[in-house]
Amino acid sequence: MSTTEDKNKAIVREAFDTLFNKRDYAAAERFWSPDYLQHSAHIAPGREGLFNLVKSSPADLRHECELIMAEGDMVMVRGRFTGHGLPAPWIVADFLRMENGLLAEHWDVIEDEASRAQSLSGLPMYGDDFPEDR
Repeated sequence: MSTTEDKNKAIVREAFDTLFNKRDYAAAERFWSPDYLQHSAHIAPGREGLFNLVKSSPADLRHECELIMAEGDMVMVRGRFTGHGLPAPWIVADFLRMENGLLAEHWDVIEDEASRAQSLSGLPMYGDDFPEDR
């Protein structure tokens, strides 16, 4: 039997793929609440702000999900954004509050992915390799 957390994780995973990778804006509207609250410093308010950001991004924009966790109505996605036109991929922790099966509220923490030379720990920030090894 699937838990609410499992359902919320599946919804968020499909929502991110639909918007960021497939860029199917009509289908993405099914996942984001019309009253979506956006707390990101990088994104204009509401669902329209998010969709407009993606629309204005390069066609190569992609999101990879490395980890997704949920507790109650909160979902956390740890992922990587590439193809955004900036020098380094972004490693992002997205925090989403779900309401009635929709993404209702969002916060994020964004960091440039470090190269091997930049990594004081000697370990990659995402996955098992450094950006220059891909």
